[in-house]
Amino acid sequence: MWPLDPCRKEVLRFAVSCRVLTLMLQVLTRFLGSSTPIVYWFPAHLLQDQEPLLRSLETVPWKPLAGDSPAGQKVPRNSIMGLLYNWKTCSLVTQCILGYFLTYWLLGLLLHCNFLPWT
Repeated sequence: MWPLDPCRKEVLRFAVSCRVLTLMLQVLTRFLGSSTPIVYWFPAHLLQDQEPLLRSLETVPWKPLAGDSPAGQKVPRNSIMGLLYNWKTCSLVTQCILGYFLTYWLLGLLLHCNFLPWT
């Protein structure tokens, strides 16, 4: 009888506790990621303070739209896309922040599409 075997009881207890802790961790990170704007405000604050490309976009009085660009040149409408196009000229702080969010997005996309747990 397996309920009387102490080894199997401990394995079952370990498996159940690991599952409960994993579910609690996933739920907590989903709550924090979706309901706490501070997680996104702090990187945005760092980008505004540390990135000279964003400061130069703020001081330009006229921003060309994507439709007004010349044929061979692509002008991004989104400032984040502008940072990604100029990745090598960005500061180290900007590269770390963009790298973190891009990695998080890509890993989440790949793991979620393959039915693996991702939070």
